[in-house]
Amino acid sequence: MTVQRLTVVGLGLIGGSVAAAARRAGVRRVRAVDPDPETLGFAVAEHLADEALDPDAAAAAGWFRGDAADLIVLGTPVALTSGWLTRLAGEGYTGVVTDVASTKSAVVHAAESAGGAYRFVGGHPMAGSERSGVTAASATLFDGAYYILTPTETTDMDAYRTVHAFIASLGARVVSVDASAHDEAVAIVSHVPHVAAAALVELANSRAEQAGADLLRLAAGGFKDMTRIAAGSPDLWTGICLDNAPAVIAGIDGLESVLADFRRSVEAGDADAVRAWLAGAADVRRALPAQWVPATARLRQLTVPVSDRPGVVGIVTTAVSRAGCNIEDIEIDHQSEDSAVLRLVLTDEGDADALMADLASRGFAPQLRALEEGED
Repeated sequence: MTVQRLTVVGLGLIGGSVAAAARRAGVRRVRAVDPDPETLGFAVAEHLADEALDPDAAAAAGWFRGDAADLIVLGTPVALTSGWLTRLAGEGYTGVVTDVASTKSAVVHAAESAGGAYRFVGGHPMAGSERSGVTAASATLFDGAYYILTPTETTDMDAYRTVHAFIASLGARVVSVDASAHDEAVAIVSHVPHVAAAALVELANSRAEQAGADLLRLAAGGFKDMTRIAAGSPDLWTGICLDNAPAVIAGIDGLESVLADFRRSVEAGDADAVRAWLAGAADVRRALPAQWVPATARLRQLTVPVSDRPGVVGIVTTAVSRAGCNIEDIEIDHQSEDSAVLRLVLTDEGDADALMADLASRGFAPQLRALEEGED
């Protein structure tokens, strides 16, 4: 564990869970920063943090200066995260910073514009709950969940490795993607589904006002399951939808188009088309893994000689993600002042041949072998 001094800014569900999971992973000292006194008291009382202060008191205590922490995790919404990146630059923090904001392009831009001495790696855990606040925090929230990192052309290799190792220690599976590609993807798999769930609740509520309260009394089973996320924080989701507005709008347009196609089939009484539409969706849904666990005996080591410069780790890790592979561990062996070797342990998923061809086309000379001796 390279992170032994952790500071978490913003103790909501995610920030609180980062602190709790870090304590479980053995991080030696955890500090918490939040403007709410009750939240700070809860964090210390429940052993989420060793110390907890409001932002101004934390700044006065020197928590944001120099190398006061190995890693600062910003567990705040996008608008506040951008402000914190500027503040940390002004305080002179020189360690590593990551965030948990659900949209990444604006945060990455803010980090690049802040001009701080710290090293930033954008992050977003694909985990959550319909509950909110630090009282909902859980040390197991990230177990088996995907956790996205968004390295850029200027990302420091060692900073990326630090954040990757830390996130893996929380129990999550790390995936690296480009920030803009991330925003487009999460609009489809997270943001638009939340909007759709809220729309279904609003539809049922409006019909209940017309037909009587018995309609909502019948809303059990599947309806409750698929609309559970609509109970999330309205303030949080307002920010998310507006921060990622272009991708959310495009996703809603796509959903409307899909529903329009289905409506036309129903209007036409076309049973075959209706059945095919539903069957296709059912097949895709059944194919989604409940939880994927790598086979240790089939882990592979990817070795990539690189020039030791900012951005190269982002190129390699994004290529890994493009091929559908996943990084279990990453090591950076600095050979000289301007050269290094990336050694990545990959799980047994994805298209390894496509990955090798992709890296070769970008001027790398990668090598891939089974991690365990004796494997082909």
